[in-house]
Amino acid sequence: MSASGDPQHGFRDTIGHFATGVTIVTAAGPDGPAGMTTNAVTSLSLDPMLLLVCFEQASRTLPVVRDAGRFAVNVLRAGDEDLAALFATKAVARAKFESVAHGEEHGVPVLDRALAWIACDLRSLQEAGDHVIAIGEVLGTGVDGDDDPLVWFRGRYMTVVRRV
Repeated sequence: MSASGDPQHGFRDTIGHFATGVTIVTAAGPDGPAGMTTNAVTSLSLDPMLLLVCFEQASRTLPVVRDAGRFAVNVLRAGDEDLAALFATKAVARAKFESVAHGEEHGVPVLDRALAWIACDLRSLQEAGDHVIAIGEVLGTGVDGDDDPLVWFRGRYMTVVRRV
Protein backbone atom coordinates (compact mmCIF):
# COMPACT_ATOMS: atom_id res chain seq x y z
CA MET A 1 0.00 0.00 0.00
CA SER A 2 1.36 3.42 -0.85
CA ALA A 3 1.79 6.09 1.79
CA SER A 4 -1.16 7.94 0.22
CA GLY A 5 -3.38 4.92 0.81
CA ASP A 6 -4.22 4.62 -2.90
CA PRO A 7 -3.78 0.90 -3.67
CA GLN A 8 -3.53 1.45 -7.45
CA HIS A 9 -0.77 4.01 -7.01
CA GLY A 10 0.98 1.69 -4.56
CA PHE A 11 0.76 -1.24 -6.97
CA ARG A 12 2.06 0.85 -9.88
CA ASP A 13 4.95 2.13 -7.76
CA THR A 14 5.81 -1.35 -6.53
CA ILE A 15 5.64 -3.08 -9.93
CA GLY A 16 7.76 -0.22 -11.29
CA HIS A 17 10.65 -1.78 -9.36
CA PHE A 18 10.52 -4.71 -11.80
CA ALA A 19 12.76 -3.75 -14.72
CA THR A 20 11.34 -4.58 -18.15
CA GLY A 21 12.43 -4.22 -21.73
CA VAL A 22 10.78 -1.62 -23.95
CA THR A 23 9.12 -2.76 -27.16
CA ILE A 24 7.00 -1.47 -29.98
CA VAL A 25 4.23 -3.82 -31.08
CA THR A 26 3.35 -3.42 -34.76
CA ALA A 27 0.73 -4.77 -37.12
CA ALA A 28 -0.30 -4.22 -40.74
CA GLY A 29 -3.71 -2.67 -41.21
CA PRO A 30 -5.79 -1.62 -44.23
CA ASP A 31 -4.68 1.99 -43.71
CA GLY A 32 -1.02 1.05 -43.26
CA PRO A 33 1.05 -0.05 -40.30
CA ALA A 34 0.02 0.59 -36.70
CA GLY A 35 2.09 0.39 -33.54
CA MET A 36 2.39 1.16 -29.86
CA THR A 37 5.03 1.19 -27.15
CA THR A 38 4.67 -1.38 -24.39
CA ASN A 39 6.71 -3.14 -21.75
CA ALA A 40 4.01 -5.72 -21.01
CA VAL A 41 5.59 -8.50 -23.07
CA THR A 42 6.88 -11.89 -21.99
CA SER A 43 7.74 -15.27 -23.37
CA LEU A 44 5.05 -17.79 -22.50
CA SER A 45 6.05 -21.20 -23.89
CA LEU A 46 8.82 -22.87 -25.88
CA ASP A 47 6.71 -25.79 -27.12
CA PRO A 48 4.86 -24.36 -28.89
CA MET A 49 6.72 -21.03 -29.03
CA LEU A 50 4.26 -18.51 -27.58
CA LEU A 51 4.55 -14.85 -26.62
CA LEU A 52 2.23 -12.76 -24.44
CA VAL A 53 1.51 -9.05 -25.03
CA CYS A 54 -0.88 -6.86 -23.05
CA PHE A 55 -2.89 -4.08 -24.72
CA GLU A 56 -4.94 -1.39 -23.02
CA GLN A 57 -8.61 -1.91 -23.89
CA ALA A 58 -8.61 1.55 -25.52
CA SER A 59 -5.48 0.88 -27.60
CA ARG A 60 -5.84 1.88 -31.25
CA THR A 61 -3.31 -0.81 -32.20
CA LEU A 62 -5.40 -3.63 -30.67
CA PRO A 63 -8.16 -3.61 -33.35
CA VAL A 64 -5.48 -3.65 -36.07
CA VAL A 65 -3.84 -6.69 -34.45
CA ARG A 66 -7.24 -8.35 -34.02
CA ASP A 67 -8.16 -7.80 -37.68
CA ALA A 68 -4.73 -8.68 -39.07
CA GLY A 69 -4.38 -11.79 -36.93
CA ARG A 70 -0.65 -11.15 -36.76
CA PHE A 71 1.78 -8.79 -34.99
CA ALA A 72 5.46 -8.17 -34.34
CA VAL A 73 7.26 -7.23 -31.15
CA ASN A 74 10.22 -4.92 -31.82
CA VAL A 75 12.75 -4.79 -28.95
CA LEU A 76 14.24 -1.29 -28.62
CA ARG A 77 17.90 -0.40 -28.22
CA ALA A 78 19.40 1.77 -25.51
CA GLY A 79 19.19 5.33 -26.78
CA ASP A 80 15.83 4.86 -28.53
CA GLU A 81 13.83 6.80 -25.95
CA ASP A 82 12.54 9.17 -28.64
CA LEU A 83 11.25 6.25 -30.69
CA ALA A 84 9.53 4.78 -27.61
CA ALA A 85 8.01 8.18 -26.82
CA LEU A 86 6.75 8.62 -30.41
CA PHE A 87 4.93 5.27 -30.39
CA ALA A 88 3.51 5.96 -26.92
CA THR A 89 1.65 9.03 -28.23
CA LYS A 90 -1.88 9.13 -29.57
CA ALA A 91 -0.54 10.34 -32.94
CA VAL A 92 -2.12 8.83 -36.03
CA ALA A 93 -0.36 5.56 -36.95
CA ARG A 94 0.65 6.89 -40.36
CA ALA A 95 2.44 9.84 -38.71
CA LYS A 96 4.35 7.51 -36.40
CA PHE A 97 5.66 5.41 -39.26
CA GLU A 98 6.49 8.31 -41.63
CA SER A 99 9.66 9.11 -39.69
CA VAL A 100 10.67 5.52 -38.91
CA ALA A 101 12.47 3.23 -41.34
CA HIS A 102 10.81 -0.16 -41.39
CA GLY A 103 10.43 -3.26 -43.50
CA GLU A 104 8.24 -6.31 -43.43
CA GLU A 105 8.82 -9.80 -42.08
CA HIS A 106 6.15 -12.51 -42.12
CA GLY A 107 3.56 -9.92 -43.17
CA VAL A 108 4.14 -7.53 -40.26
CA PRO A 109 6.05 -4.25 -39.98
CA VAL A 110 9.50 -4.58 -38.41
CA LEU A 111 11.43 -1.48 -37.39
CA ASP A 112 14.91 -1.14 -38.90
CA ARG A 113 16.20 0.20 -35.55
CA ALA A 114 14.93 -2.81 -33.58
CA LEU A 115 17.57 -4.65 -31.58
CA ALA A 116 15.48 -7.79 -32.06
CA TRP A 117 12.05 -8.67 -33.40
CA ILE A 118 9.54 -11.49 -33.05
CA ALA A 119 6.72 -11.99 -35.57
CA CYS A 120 3.64 -13.85 -34.32
CA ASP A 121 0.31 -15.19 -35.49
CA LEU A 122 -2.42 -14.10 -33.09
CA ARG A 123 -3.60 -17.23 -31.29
CA SER A 124 -6.01 -15.77 -28.73
CA LEU A 125 -7.24 -12.64 -26.96
CA GLN A 126 -8.40 -12.59 -23.35
CA GLU A 127 -9.93 -9.60 -21.57
CA ALA A 128 -8.36 -8.98 -18.16
CA GLY A 129 -9.31 -5.86 -16.23
CA ASP A 130 -8.54 -2.74 -18.26
CA HIS A 131 -6.31 -4.71 -20.64
CA VAL A 132 -6.52 -7.45 -23.26
CA ILE A 133 -3.95 -10.23 -23.21
CA ALA A 134 -2.83 -11.34 -26.65
CA ILE A 135 -1.08 -14.66 -27.11
CA GLY A 136 0.93 -15.00 -30.27
CA GLU A 137 2.52 -18.06 -31.83
CA VAL A 138 6.04 -17.26 -33.02
CA LEU A 139 6.54 -17.30 -36.80
CA GLY A 140 10.03 -15.88 -36.95
CA THR A 141 12.66 -13.92 -35.07
CA GLY A 142 15.62 -11.70 -35.81
CA VAL A 143 18.46 -10.05 -33.92
CA ASP A 144 20.48 -7.05 -35.13
CA GLY A 145 23.74 -6.59 -33.27
CA ASP A 146 24.96 -6.79 -29.72
CA ASP A 147 23.75 -3.40 -28.45
CA ASP A 148 22.17 -2.95 -25.05
CA PRO A 149 18.37 -2.89 -24.76
CA LEU A 150 16.27 0.03 -23.63
CA VAL A 151 14.88 -0.70 -20.15
CA TRP A 152 11.95 0.76 -18.18
CA PHE A 153 12.54 0.95 -14.42
CA ARG A 154 10.81 3.01 -11.73
CA GLY A 155 9.00 5.19 -14.23
CA ARG A 156 11.91 6.08 -16.51
CA TYR A 157 14.09 4.77 -19.28
CA MET A 158 17.43 3.21 -18.39
CA THR A 159 20.08 0.98 -19.89
CA VAL A 160 21.65 -2.23 -18.76
CA VAL A 161 24.98 -1.97 -16.95
CA ARG A 162 27.25 -4.80 -18.02
CA ARG A 163 29.58 -6.20 -15.42
CA VAL A 164 32.88 -7.62 -16.60
